[in-house]
This record gives sequence, C-alpha cells and structure tokens, in this order.
Amino acid sequence: MTEPHHLRAVPREPAAPGDAATVAAELLRATARGDKTAFERLFNTFAARVYGLAHRIIRDPGLAEEVAQEVFTEIWQRASRFDPSRGTAAGWILQLTHGRAVDRVRSLQAARDREQKVHARSTEREVDTVVEQVESSLERAAVRRCLATLTEIQQESIQLAYFSGYTYPEVARLLSVPLGTVKTRMRDGLIRLRDCLRVTA
Repeated sequence: MTEPHHLRAVPREPAAPGDAATVAAELLRATARGDKTAFERLFNTFAARVYGLAHRIIRDPGLAEEVAQEVFTEIWQRASRFDPSRGTAAGWILQLTHGRAVDRVRSLQAARDREQKVHARSTEREVDTVVEQVESSLERAAVRRCLATLTEIQQESIQLAYFSGYTYPEVARLLSVPLGTVKTRMRDGLIRLRDCLRVTA
C-alpha cells in the first residue's frame, strides 16, 4: 500500500448520499482493503472537520495541517482498526484527531519547558563552575583571604548563596534587592575571587 498524498488544502465537505454514518463506515472498511477511491471520498468528507478540530486545539494553522495530514495517514494505514460496534466512523476519526492534536500540544510544551530549563542552567553555570573549582582545589584559608578583598555586598551575596545554601531568589529576599542585582553582584564578586585565587576559568 502506498502512502496517501499530502494534505495541501482543506476542501469543503461534500454531502454524502444515504445515511452519513453508514456511508462513512463503509468507506472506512473499503479503505482498510486498500481502496484509494474510498479513501479519497473519506478525505473529502472529513478533511474540514479534522482540520477544524486540530486547529481549535493547537491554535496554529501550519501545525493543524500537519496533524490533519498525520491523521489521514493513520486512517489509510489503520482503517482496519475501526470497530463499528464501539462507535461511528466520524467519532473514531475525530478521536484520532483529538489524540494527535493533544499529543502535539504536550510535545510543544515539553520542548518549551526543556528550553527554559537549559537556559536557566546555562545563565548560572559560569558562576557555579568557578565555585566548584574553588571548593575542589583551594584551601578554606585562601578562600577566606580572597573573600576579604571583595566588597561587603559581594561577600554577603556569595556567602549566603554558596556557603549557607540559599537560592538566588532567597538571597535577593534576604538582602531586599532585585534578583538581577544579586546575580550581577555574585558574578562580579566571583570573577574577582577567581582572579585572586588564580583559578583558570
């Protein structure tokens, strides 16, 4: 069996003769046998509804077209799975559409969440690397000596975050300053600390 053609446009839904549910079920059965004409009629009958449902869920025309194309590809490959005793052909097709559209939304959200986490880690990784190098290669006495060369605000920020275990937002609240200011103070302070301790960046 060859793959169905790509979804290039969403045609208008033609009126089907006879009982619509019965006709749709017959078209699915014929599609399961590899009848391309039946599949084309099925496509013309349901394309608008499939695209419309996908678009309502995803809110993106291009992605909705992709989902609709995937749905009809699945119909062509798996029409034999339709069981008329469990519901109508239309219900089966729209259930496939709903499932694929929801999966696409979840996939997109998961990708956005991963990007945000990677970005959040990368913005603080440079500072964290300096701290790891300091803790692993230098004696506490040397650290204290170099900390003394920092400004009082830099010392407070670094000690709270890296020696007392507070998070950046918690440090900001404790010092009553904006989070961005805390990050800037610690970054500048750690650069000076690194230079003092001769730690390779």
